[in-house]
Amino acid sequence: MANVRLENITRRYQNVTAIENISFKIPDGEFWVLVGPSGCGKSTIMRTIAGLETATSGNLYIGDNLVNNIPARQRDVAMVFQNYALYPHMTVAENLAFGLRMRNVDAAKIKERVEIVARSLSIDHLLNRKPKQLSGGQQQRVALGRAIAREPKVFLLDEPLSNLDAQLRDDTRAELKQLHQRLGITTVYVTHDQVEAMTLADKIVVLNGGKIQQIGDPQSIYAKPANRMVATFLGNPAMNILPAIYANESFQVGSQSLACPPSIHKRLQAKEGQAFDLGIRPENIEIFTPQTAEEDDFNRDIWALEKVPLDVEVKVVEPLGREILIRASLPALGAETTVQLQVPAGVRLRPGDRLTVQLDFDRLFIFDPSTGEALYP
Repeated sequence: MANVRLENITRRYQNVTAIENISFKIPDGEFWVLVGPSGCGKSTIMRTIAGLETATSGNLYIGDNLVNNIPARQRDVAMVFQNYALYPHMTVAENLAFGLRMRNVDAAKIKERVEIVARSLSIDHLLNRKPKQLSGGQQQRVALGRAIAREPKVFLLDEPLSNLDAQLRDDTRAELKQLHQRLGITTVYVTHDQVEAMTLADKIVVLNGGKIQQIGDPQSIYAKPANRMVATFLGNPAMNILPAIYANESFQVGSQSLACPPSIHKRLQAKEGQAFDLGIRPENIEIFTPQTAEEDDFNRDIWALEKVPLDVEVKVVEPLGREILIRASLPALGAETTVQLQVPAGVRLRPGDRLTVQLDFDRLFIFDPSTGEALYP
């Protein structure tokens, strides 16, 4: 096993820059996830670590070794691709043993290693089958097993779960996490699925446009995103973004006015007429009712509680079982500006219903609308 260090890695294709000045260090044994929208550069970083791409500039280290000019086969990394890439004419046992045979490992050692890996992945009963006789999940385990059997320094996983159905993806994700906890191999995992990123990672690297937006553990990034892109990408349902204008010590959101609490005003040093993007997660919005008003003593100074009312119109109701996702629009802001909130399954709402909701300003995020930079908290 080994750490992985990237120093100012840039990769250009003629006039296109795929990744630019990428720098981070993955400590030995940690599980890092590269996440971002399609085309953000995450797979290019993965392939550069593997040796399948050559950096235009910058340095890449595996352990203490500079590997810029070392070919892929000599880097001692194992990669699992999205399509698994199993040899169809080989049995499961032969697929698992392939990498070891290419390294001229003793036959007895290969047999022992294959059996150990197969048991650890619960595929020991499939050793005599060929890939076409396996389900998608079983093929995925064989691909993982082939990489694990080599006992590489670094494990690279490029969207390995994307071809699985939802239930199998959830099950395999849990198995992957347990497997890493047991083996402790330094792992780099690429995905566009933020749920996979949040649940698997020791650290997340959020990418966009070939550049790093933020690096941190899942909870830290979720609680304090560096910018609007990170805030809206991580979280399901996504964070609501409400365009606002600061005027008369209030945020003007469409035709409605939301009083700006002193703590936020002091931090922002807002000027009259200044534009902001207000961010609020769906779980931090609740329907205002007389009961909630009584419980919160709503008639007190509202900024002692920092819960702010906002009028919306229900557009879409999406039952999710234990809860309901509501998509609502804000008056005078047009159909494109929506607010999402989650309500208990027993709440009965229909499209066209008008609601007053409460925004928890203790959980408010504020971004610069031109740069996307987080201004608050």
